[in-house]
Amino acid sequence: MPTPPTRSILLSLSPMIAASVATPLPQDGPEKVSEFGRYEGYSEALFDEWVTSSLYVEMRDGVQLAVDVTRPAVDGVAVEEPFPVVWTHSRYHRNFSSLMRRPGTSMVDVMEPLQLLVRHGYVVAAAGVRGSGASFGRFEGLFSEAETKDAAEIIAWLASQPWSDGNVGMYGGSYLGITQYMAASLDPPALKAIFPDVALFDVYDVLHPGGVFREDMMEHWDGLTRTLDLDMAAPAVDADTDGELLRAAMAEHEDNWDVLGNYGDGNFRDHATESLTYAEHGPSTCLEEIRAAKVPAYHINGWFDVFVLDATLWFANYEGPQRLAIGAWSHAGMPDPALMAERTRLTAVEQHRWFDRWLKGIENGVEDGPRVQYAVMEEPGSWHWRSSETWPPPEAQPTRFWFAGGPSESVESVNDGRLSSSRPTEAGVFDDYPIDPTTTTGTSSRWDNAVGAGQMRYSGLADNDRKALTYTSDTLEEDVLVVGHPVVTLVVTATAGDADFHVLLEEVDENGEVRYVTEGVLRGSLRALSDAPWNNLGLPYQRSFRKDRKRLPADEPTEVVMDLHPTANVFDAGHCMRVVVMGADADNTITGPVEPPAEVRVFRGATHASSMVLPIVRSAGR
Repeated sequence: MPTPPTRSILLSLSPMIAASVATPLPQDGPEKVSEFGRYEGYSEALFDEWVTSSLYVEMRDGVQLAVDVTRPAVDGVAVEEPFPVVWTHSRYHRNFSSLMRRPGTSMVDVMEPLQLLVRHGYVVAAAGVRGSGASFGRFEGLFSEAETKDAAEIIAWLASQPWSDGNVGMYGGSYLGITQYMAASLDPPALKAIFPDVALFDVYDVLHPGGVFREDMMEHWDGLTRTLDLDMAAPAVDADTDGELLRAAMAEHEDNWDVLGNYGDGNFRDHATESLTYAEHGPSTCLEEIRAAKVPAYHINGWFDVFVLDATLWFANYEGPQRLAIGAWSHAGMPDPALMAERTRLTAVEQHRWFDRWLKGIENGVEDGPRVQYAVMEEPGSWHWRSSETWPPPEAQPTRFWFAGGPSESVESVNDGRLSSSRPTEAGVFDDYPIDPTTTTGTSSRWDNAVGAGQMRYSGLADNDRKALTYTSDTLEEDVLVVGHPVVTLVVTATAGDADFHVLLEEVDENGEVRYVTEGVLRGSLRALSDAPWNNLGLPYQRSFRKDRKRLPADEPTEVVMDLHPTANVFDAGHCMRVVVMGADADNTITGPVEPPAEVRVFRGATHASSMVLPIVRSAGR
């Protein structure tokens, strides 16, 4: 695989970097305010300089991990006063010197939210996980036991340093967010708060959603991390002046865990081998310990992120002080600079409020008021924020729309499918669909966006829809606000005994332009519903064990029920809602059976009725 471009690597490694633009951060003023997106008067910015040093910290088994420490400074000299410490446990390089070709470029140098913390009297640290960057050891798999024990040891080390006041928090996004939950599972005494950004909940459900492998995403991530581990040297620590230790560390990375091979083979949730057992790998497997620790957690995510469902599951299953915020952004880059500036600003403010409360003991009321803040998406480039004490918000009421025949009254509908508020009365009607293996959501989807493929841009959806089954509503007479988790029930047969069902929810304007809203996927043979091992928000849960596989009949209508990723979207008056059913997402997943005569029949009659339930807020007031 070719080495990813430096900019793409930077975008993928840190959502905060992707969001960070030249945006003035909030300054202290005379007014004392602490509310979502505003924080003034509770703490004073005392420093405008920082200095960074690096060193090795030895773990229990002798493995040395590279650590950067950035401290507030005056006239180029670190301040001796002890401060709270916030740090990140990074799968990637602990800083971005090599990526940006700027020697000495620490996390703080490129992340404005971290600069805000240093200015207000925090020490910021970053450690590379074992087997990465300048750290020694072998990477033993995502969120391995060894890696999590390392986190607890680093927290204890940070708390014991003379420049630390003993209070430790964690920051960071994606892998760097997930390691925060893993660290919390061991309940280190000094860990007082975490601020996980765009973080995964369950490994299997992200990599094999509905039993369908997201090969493209994992292939990119595997290539990116191997490049960072083996080909793109991290900066050496300060004492390693000749780079000898760095070269020795990188040599140990040659035997790093095979990400793509292991996950590519792990097609079922009960997969268990010496190198990968889903029941023992990832944060959901230590949920009981995380809940017991009750470390204050601020979960932050975006509607187009790969882990947005996960954020809502964290909120539903967490114990202890917590907050949830979901913005209108993706995992990394989006083309709207105003949105990315908003992300940077909110991350900085909310992170500062959270750490001030739990690391400094400042009674700023961050734990008061509604616990959930979410952005309602309007037309592209426009959004507004709403709050709720719970998720989903109680005012969102489930409303069923039925698949029907005949063209929409307004927009030319593909395959003559309609989305109707009335249950069908005619029996024995259906749509036959020969699966088209070329249907795709494209190569700049939310999934590619997670691994450095640049900005998320959905294009060509109207053309793609013409190759799929679509069901389009009549023109909306008023705005329709959907907030929550759409659920689709397909009643189907399949000539090949199985099929993948990729379902999209789209908004179509009066000119036929299509805007992506959300999606879900399920392999028909893994449709069996089970009780979830956690609070699954009442959503359908497929256990996806090997023994749960059951062929889709070719002659007996069978229900396939799935949820779509949550959203908060205003479907504008004058526009239409559209549901798209595909048998493949060619650029993003391993495709199921498509060879002739792979055909599915989707029933939409009185006896066998396919439908979608949308959580609708009756008042879409903006």
